[in-house]
Amino acid sequence: MKILAIDTTSKLGSIAITDSERVIEEVVLPSGDGFDHVLFGEIESLLSRLSLQLADIEGFAAASGPGTFTGVRVGLAAAKGLAEATSRKVVGVSNLKAMADFGTRPLRAPWIDARRGEIYGGVYSATLEPVQDEVVMKYDVWLASLPADVEILSAPRPLAGAIGRIAAREFAAGRALDPAGVDANYVRRCDAEMMWKDVR
Repeated sequence: MKILAIDTTSKLGSIAITDSERVIEEVVLPSGDGFDHVLFGEIESLLSRLSLQLADIEGFAAASGPGTFTGVRVGLAAAKGLAEATSRKVVGVSNLKAMADFGTRPLRAPWIDARRGEIYGGVYSATLEPVQDEVVMKYDVWLASLPADVEILSAPRPLAGAIGRIAAREFAAGRALDPAGVDANYVRRCDAEMMWKDVR
């Protein structure tokens, strides 16, 4: 099953085509001015290099967050729009879960910078099942909450390939959704919402 996976949740955005759990090609996206103006051109180029048409893609996947409001929205909206146009289904994948896919130990604790002196963090098993809920908090407080012998993962890396691999398992298990059913995973409310509450 060929899946187009998209991640625009951080400055290291990427796209990938996977076939079942095999990554055919992964591409890092240029991020100078955001991804919205380059994403579809890069997708078109990737499909062309692999002699594929959009109709050959059997499912779509995108990083659903956490991350910046704009970054999460761009990739998720693209995957949902393409799925809608081709009558396919979509899987949203937490980018913390995708980071955990690169771990090697039974317990894996990925984290990313959430700004404002905080981090997004979670704990996953080797089978990528959540062991602790994803949270946003101070890094030292999060560290103190972790189980023993956990592998901490923080290095930036392209995630689209991992997102595609995880999505393949979700499709196989029948857990892919219609585009309208896929939601963002912000963990923390977006800046605009928080500012609005503060001034009310």
